[in-house]
Amino acid sequence: MTRPLADRAAVVTGASRGIGLATARVLAGAGARVLLLARSAGRLQEIARSLGGGALAIPCDLRDADAVAGAAEEIARSLGGAPDVLVNNAGAFGLAPIEQTGLHDFATMLDVNLVAPFVLVRALLPAMRASRRGHVVTIGSIADRVTFPENAAYAAGKFGMRAVHQVLRAETHGSGIRATLVSPGPVDTELWDPVDPDAREGFTPRARMLLPEAVAAAVLYAVTQPPAVNVDELRLSRA
Repeated sequence: MTRPLADRAAVVTGASRGIGLATARVLAGAGARVLLLARSAGRLQEIARSLGGGALAIPCDLRDADAVAGAAEEIARSLGGAPDVLVNNAGAFGLAPIEQTGLHDFATMLDVNLVAPFVLVRALLPAMRASRRGHVVTIGSIADRVTFPENAAYAAGKFGMRAVHQVLRAETHGSGIRATLVSPGPVDTELWDPVDPDAREGFTPRARMLLPEAVAAAVLYAVTQPPAVNVDELRLSRA
């Protein structure tokens, strides 16, 4: 069995479900030691045990910038430096017209979708620079480049992370550090449960959405390219 990520370490946020869980499984299957970040400590421990290979659960509330910074310190201690791969996947999602979007809800989505990934990149980047290696994968969305009604809070975070990715790509070009943005269309995860897209006109039915495993496969493709190849961006849609 080919294990292209043997002896590598990968951090995956939002790893307790959906795209994050699928990505953790795929990277572990490729030989990586996976460090899992999410709020649910018990669930993370179960997943870490199932993955094996030294997988480590790091419970962290990604809405709390101080907690994210603490998690980055734990990652550095556990690995003795930076991970080979960082997958910023965790996301908060909700829909509401602008005038019905509460300030707390808006701030929470920005904290999870924009501030937390920025804090992790900022904390881990110096060690990546020192070792002249590392791959930062940002899980974006069609909402990082296309606007939809009721999507102000989510789109603000995703458009913002697209900008952070592009700046990171420019600043690390030629350094040995790679950066990839994976932007899928709608993916069938638990984030859609409160929305019930099947019952709403103009929404993609869940049966026609991408599966989380498709996004995970795209991540694996990007991080297993030869060192001289950077996959700048992958846009995924249902065929």
